[in-house]
Amino acid sequence: MSKKPIIVFEGIEGSGKTLHANHLSKYLKKKKIKFIKLREPGGNISSEKIRKLILNNKSNFHKVTDLLLYLASRNENLENSIKKNYGKKIILIDRFIDSTVAYQHYGMGIDYKFINFINDFLIKKIKINITFLNLVNVKNLRLRLSRRKNLNRYDKFKFNFYKKIQNGYIKISKKNKNKYVMIDSNEPILDNKNRIIKEVNKLLK
Repeated sequence: MSKKPIIVFEGIEGSGKTLHANHLSKYLKKKKIKFIKLREPGGNISSEKIRKLILNNKSNFHKVTDLLLYLASRNENLENSIKKNYGKKIILIDRFIDSTVAYQHYGMGIDYKFINFINDFLIKKIKINITFLNLVNVKNLRLRLSRRKNLNRYDKFKFNFYKKIQNGYIKISKKNKNKYVMIDSNEPILDNKNRIIKEVNKLLK
């Protein structure tokens, strides 16, 4: 296991993935451990420009266009940040390749083989070491989205859509049991924070 792992946080909106990615980054900073943190879509200057296009409430892209924009944003991260730091620093990513399968395949019905082909072409030999899948129930999802001051285009889907995405994530996790850790974000934040730190410390030993 690499001591400079790629650590990914996955989950639907309101699942706490970004919160826990931020908690872990603060922990690593406190420990003076070198890392970079990215998000998808977004992450670097070019990717953030694409993020604005995807999430803008005035955008109304075809689902395949959406997919290609996400992949374009990912490629910018890979070429400008991930490949340069792979094996040299810990890499934290708020959503990565499995989010594309969950949203665009399980959620929107785009062909899995097509998504997987492009992901494989972009990723090549880069390996994810661990993925924290954050799960949330409908009650907490509604509550957390209602508290957001600014909702982007992906915050406004019907709740059945999010349920379909989360079920898609669970299916993905079952195929990658050794590299997936399930986080029940309906449980206390501190408990989950400590569990994530414990799992990451195992990787770093």
